[in-house]
Amino acid sequence: MTAAAFSVAQAHERWRMSIEARALVVVTAVLLAFGLASLYSASAFEAVRDKLPSSYFLLKQVTGVGVGMVFFAIAAKADAELWRKFAWVVMGMALFAMLLTVLPFTKSFAPPILGARRYLMGGSVQPSEFAKLAVIVWTAMLVVKKADQLKRLTKGLLPILLVIGALDVLAALEPDLSTVLFFSLQMVIIVFAAGARIGHFVFLGIVFTPILWAETQRLQYVMERLMGFSEMAGAAHAKVNYQLVQSLIAVGSGGWFGAGFGEGRQQNGFLPLSYDDFIGSSIGEEWGFVGIAALIALYALWGWLGFKIAKQARTPFQSLVAIGITTTMIITAYLHIGVVIGLLPTTGLTLPFISFGRSNLVLSMLMTGILVNIGSVRERAIAERATDPTGSLMVPSR
Repeated sequence: MTAAAFSVAQAHERWRMSIEARALVVVTAVLLAFGLASLYSASAFEAVRDKLPSSYFLLKQVTGVGVGMVFFAIAAKADAELWRKFAWVVMGMALFAMLLTVLPFTKSFAPPILGARRYLMGGSVQPSEFAKLAVIVWTAMLVVKKADQLKRLTKGLLPILLVIGALDVLAALEPDLSTVLFFSLQMVIIVFAAGARIGHFVFLGIVFTPILWAETQRLQYVMERLMGFSEMAGAAHAKVNYQLVQSLIAVGSGGWFGAGFGEGRQQNGFLPLSYDDFIGSSIGEEWGFVGIAALIALYALWGWLGFKIAKQARTPFQSLVAIGITTTMIITAYLHIGVVIGLLPTTGLTLPFISFGRSNLVLSMLMTGILVNIGSVRERAIAERATDPTGSLMVPSR
């Protein structure tokens, strides 16, 4: 083979996606298309009621898709190992952005929205969403670096706990307890996948449970949601349960096959945030049990493909990043669905690729791009291993 022909073949291999990566792109595209349609149906009434065009929220989401596609393309082409090199930079940016949301003199561009300061630039950017990627990349980098010390509590887990704990404190100050728990869960999953001792997690659970309970009692809205969920039929918590009750009405009225696209009634002013934190309810009403089941299956397929990519990753760091991204996406999706069907207390988790919110949408597409790259780089590694030092292709033995 000539040098020029080999160069072309090698370039082709470098960017050729694996079957899992290609399938992941297709599943993501299906979720995005379905999400845009569902968002328009769920948000049109709200937009008109606010004297805006019926497509107002849809068009804003489309801009998020456009930005997300740029981030997806960059992440899919750039070597995933670069995230390891810049892990500290990513974490530093996440800590700084989270800090800006809670400082007393930053209210001009980090104003309180619905009683919490979780956004920058008037609600356009949510730092806690991008901090989820920082937790994944930084934790994966550190556990690989400390592989020999990971089973030691003081030198292995403690440095990780200190940095993630700082993020948790900032999220608690917003306040956003669900994000605190999510950051911690991400860290635990990655560290556990890397081989940390189970006994350390048990010990940390015993130590931090009283602190978490005290924080829960301090935040009145959290206690109201927990008490309201435990006493669904109680009149004392009717106001707290209103959103969940309306969600259950929407899902229940959908029956097996739903009322039909655009025919949902609860999204017409009865169900708050029917296009955001409770868009799963609108899907359940319009598409019924079959629609919810199909959505669950799509996310399960997305997760299966993500874990396949993680298993075949060429480095331990990339494998842990793929595990972190996959579990983050699937847990978020299933927690959202669990909330809207009444299995879990109400919390502000969006449905990836579907709920309104450009920060979460861009993050989801960025993380998908990283997964695709991890799947693609595996093909490049195979091509490189099949090449001898003289530049000629070696035929592997069978």
